Amino acid sequence: MGKNNTFVYGALDMVENCLGKPREHCGVIGVYSPDKSVQVSRYAFDGLIALQHRGQESAGIYVQNGKGITGHKDMGLASTVFTKKILSTLYGNKAIAHVRYSTTSDSNIENAQPKKFVSTLGSYAIAFNGTITNFLKLRAILEDKGHVFHTDSDTETIAHVLAANLLETDDYSQAIVKSMNELKGSYSMVILNEKGELYAVRDPLGFKPLCIGRVNGIYMVASETSAIESLNGTVLEDVTPGQIIRITDNGPVTEATVKADRHARCMFEYVYFSRTDTRFDGISIYKVRERLGKILAQIHPVDADIIVPVPDSGRTAASGLAEESGIPLGEGLIKNRYVWRTFIMPIQAEREDQVKLKLNPVRELIDGKDVVIVDDSIVRATTMKRIVSLIRNAGARKVHVRVSCPPIIAPCYMGIDFPTSRELIAANQTVEEIQKFIDADSLGYMTIDGLMQGIGLPENELCMACLNKKYPIESIDAGFLESQLGGIKKIEN
Repeated sequence: MGKNNTFVYGALDMVENCLGKPREHCGVIGVYSPDKSVQVSRYAFDGLIALQHRGQESAGIYVQNGKGITGHKDMGLASTVFTKKILSTLYGNKAIAHVRYSTTSDSNIENAQPKKFVSTLGSYAIAFNGTITNFLKLRAILEDKGHVFHTDSDTETIAHVLAANLLETDDYSQAIVKSMNELKGSYSMVILNEKGELYAVRDPLGFKPLCIGRVNGIYMVASETSAIESLNGTVLEDVTPGQIIRITDNGPVTEATVKADRHARCMFEYVYFSRTDTRFDGISIYKVRERLGKILAQIHPVDADIIVPVPDSGRTAASGLAEESGIPLGEGLIKNRYVWRTFIMPIQAEREDQVKLKLNPVRELIDGKDVVIVDDSIVRATTMKRIVSLIRNAGARKVHVRVSCPPIIAPCYMGIDFPTSRELIAANQTVEEIQKFIDADSLGYMTIDGLMQGIGLPENELCMACLNKKYPIESIDAGFLESQLGGIKKIEN
């Protein structure tokens, strides 16, 4: 891709952020065929398509073909980065792949994944979802030892940590265990070395999802179960927190498990990020969101004529709210699924116009009605303010807002691009003030207790730091990470 296309996808990212959602993090894929004659790049590509919602900045696939590791990556969507011709050149029976949204480094081809590294002990490639919170400290230590870094990404720091530990042992599993004891933060990753060994690794707290399945006799690692099942595959198991799994011709083998005294699954995977048809550590995302809607109906009852979900992420919670309350559900907001194509030209439309292009109300369902809008979260509230305005302009008598996530009051340092504290409206205003700002007749948020009830996990199994400021990792360079959220990746909204 040329420079113009890099601009295009930067523009698309800007538009999505202007629509007020926390942006997705990353998705990883690993593929292993016991049959060496099978070209697995197509399976990796199809897996990336299924995970495209997790990152739209860049995509990459690296393969091992017995002669080394080679691959292709570029800025943009997987469907644009990979043509049939390119896929046909990626010949090998083992592969790792990645779709990216960056949270702590620049969005450019240098930071795109997978990343291949060459050391005196051989080459290997890494694809990673998460954020290493102590990577600056580790990087400084390694630089003092002579390591040379070429990017500002924490992925490169992971690779250098692994390389340093491989100098002490030629056993990859032992080197990974030692690396995990040094790395702090969230990570689900796949590692492919020139020997053809494929590893799936999840951090001891288990922030990010990772699972293993089988598709047509081929073993597959993915960030979400839906990526495996969409290829007509069968999910075999979740990679448990702290687990290191090596894929062999006979299937997945646990090499080691690094224990922690608690777990910290990202609550936002359940609320928003993961596809509705996936399961995170055995828990149905659909059922969680449906339960959250029912709980919303119980804690914030409302007298209304119609429930309108904000598409697409508010739909399942709205269904649960409708079932519990008895208020009918209607698709009163229609999403333009091709809106991104209107932003491939170098223009900067007014943000109100961007929301109107993205969403359009169905006046026949709304006019003269008391309406309940349901969405998964409110970050800055500028988008919800515009949606309320759209509904009012379509003739609604009253507009009530219900949110299936509790108020977001703090940034995330574990791989989700929540804005800085000063930009989070719930960190600075009361619910009553937010209600007034968005011009709603009532505003009801999910409670933290209700969230845990909906997910079905206790507090020590979840990370809810963005809701309660209780960060599960002690060694967080909050000042640096806040500056990254507010600097490199800051886009005014």
